[in-house]
Amino acid sequence: MKPAIRFVDVVKKFDDQVVLDHVNVEFQKGKTTVIAGGSGQGKSVALKLILGLMEPDSGQIFVDGVEIGNLDRKELDEVRSKFGVLFQGSALLDSMTVWENIALPLRERTKISRDELISRVDDALAQFDLSGHGDKFPAQLSGGMRKRVGLARATMLHPEIILFDEPTTGLDPQITMDIYRLFFRTQQQYGFTSIIVSHDIPKVFNLADQVVILNDGKMTLFEKPEFIQHSTDPMIMKFVEQTMGEVYTSSEELK
Repeated sequence: MKPAIRFVDVVKKFDDQVVLDHVNVEFQKGKTTVIAGGSGQGKSVALKLILGLMEPDSGQIFVDGVEIGNLDRKELDEVRSKFGVLFQGSALLDSMTVWENIALPLRERTKISRDELISRVDDALAQFDLSGHGDKFPAQLSGGMRKRVGLARATMLHPEIILFDEPTTGLDPQITMDIYRLFFRTQQQYGFTSIIVSHDIPKVFNLADQVVILNDGKMTLFEKPEFIQHSTDPMIMKFVEQTMGEVYTSSEELK
């Protein structure tokens, strides 16, 4: 099976800073990959490259087998239609209600009837435990509730791939675990490819099928989170010592 996303010898620089240094990595279809690493290491840059919001200085990026570097705007938009995105701040539109935020992708990208639109949005409200909140505005919601709205909106078009950029920033530990459980159940239900950029180590590894450690421009792929602890690479050993502690080796508590 071809990977959902593939980086081939990708280089990205900002002035003299090398953010990605000849990176080769594959993100497998239907799997959850966590990209971890220190602040400023380029985790969010990797997501922007995947979406075509930035271009690599050299190398190639493939989405579902299509090299995105030479696509025109229409072709790139077609590739982007495969994605859902949950941004760090949820990126909800403050002037719209919860219901209208969730409906937005359907209104912009489909021609479904009004009755079907209402049905699908109402179903999403129920699925993400948002029933009774449809008429509220984002400013009236807690941080955890806004994340739920953002995830509901991101899944409305049943994307093949969802990107999560620091999805639990600013949430307390209990709400963070509730959000992780919701991510887990949603991914299990829809089977999309999930890429999560997070600093919340090691808790987020409960979600991961595989982990990518980004440091000094290099990406190191581990096929299981627990394999990280057994690395003999000095950089990885330092990362474990500084950030991880005991790695969670089971997803049972998320079910």
